[in-house]
Amino acid sequence: MQEFDYDLFVIGAGSGGVRAARIASQYGARVAIAEEYRVGGTCVIRGCVPKKLFTYAAHYSEDFEDAAGYGWTVGETSFDWETLIANKDREIDRLNGIYITNLEKAGVEVFKTRATMRDRHSVYLVKEERHVTAKTILIATGGTPNFDPTIDGIEHTISSNEAFHLEELPKSIVIAGGGYIALEFACIFNGLGVDTTVIYRGEKVLRGFDDDVRDLVQQSMIDNGITIDLGDIFTKIEKTEVGLIGHTQKGKALKADQIMFAIGRSPNTDGLGLANIGIELNGKDAIKVDEYSRTSIDNIFAVGDVTDRVNLTPVAIREGHAVADNEFGGKDVIVDHTEIATAVFTTPEIGTVGISEEEAVATFASVDVYKSSFRPMKSILPGRNDKMLMKLIVDADTDRVVGCHIVGPAAGEMSQLVGIAVKMKATKADFDATMAVHPTAAEELVTMREPTTRHRRDG
Repeated sequence: MQEFDYDLFVIGAGSGGVRAARIASQYGARVAIAEEYRVGGTCVIRGCVPKKLFTYAAHYSEDFEDAAGYGWTVGETSFDWETLIANKDREIDRLNGIYITNLEKAGVEVFKTRATMRDRHSVYLVKEERHVTAKTILIATGGTPNFDPTIDGIEHTISSNEAFHLEELPKSIVIAGGGYIALEFACIFNGLGVDTTVIYRGEKVLRGFDDDVRDLVQQSMIDNGITIDLGDIFTKIEKTEVGLIGHTQKGKALKADQIMFAIGRSPNTDGLGLANIGIELNGKDAIKVDEYSRTSIDNIFAVGDVTDRVNLTPVAIREGHAVADNEFGGKDVIVDHTEIATAVFTTPEIGTVGISEEEAVATFASVDVYKSSFRPMKSILPGRNDKMLMKLIVDADTDRVVGCHIVGPAAGEMSQLVGIAVKMKATKADFDATMAVHPTAAEELVTMREPTTRHRRDG
């Protein structure tokens, strides 16, 4: 019997890789993990966690204004970017340390180096200039921000990675992209007082989300002072003595201190040596896997954004856990990638689970839509004209709730709980039978009785 250095070797210490390594080790496997940057992955180090900390910071500008409506007198306020960056870095350092400690406590050997594939059982550790072998290998290298290399001057722009480490807060920024990362950062910078513009090739931001959600968030951002240029793209980025100028396809010249590209992310497979050993990729350079996250080579697995299935941190964690359960715990776990609740931390916030109205109409013969739009209670005394949206999508033939979409304060928190009901295939009658919590915005989800729209397919 062939002896390997490890039972499992994990390439990439993000959320999915760390979870797989820890669980496998707890099952008694000999496990090692390699990471070339910092342990914790995109979400913890330069993604969800620091982004939400920035979102909290941005909201204070509104909070100070709203305080007057509740009788508070707030004196002169000021914002210090360097303080935010330093405090954020301190928290990320703490989390990075916790991840390393938890791996070591679980008995996982941590290599702080880039690792590449040599063959189906061998990994090359770049810094150490040596190979190690493993019976099973897991690739969990995540994704990387996209840039358009055809644009002259693209090297003068930043991505979300660099946005967390800017030495000073720009006075103006243009963000290319219309997805959730682009819009979250647009709302962050706008909230911090930066003159913010979004440029997006589509006719409406947030492609793939419910149309009512898209419309409300887009209009709210405009009302909050963000300029949104639609149906346009950059063709050239010019660096001048006074900043950057982004030239667009429609002939505009957008001037800004910073130009940020948030046009999506690609699987981080480049340079891993996958093609040399026959691991199949799809057309987007993502690793092809089956329902067990197994690649085209039966002892090599891949989880998380590198597979381009559902690119969310909790999904990567669940996938990594399942690989460890199946390979070292004797279980048979298949991760269900449907009906996943998610949040977008724009201003206003989005929480969603299930399918959109548009998807439901294309899927089911009969669809009922329940929708309520109103001003959040917190906005009444300050005199804000914010709008909140509650929307349920129901398969009318079975009465099952197949989608829930919320826009407004605490939408993400609500979507996590509604996600349980949708996952359990709760019916509209189940929602109706649930007593309301008053006064809350969430009570609208259980008090909407008459459909606002009915869709019926002929025949």
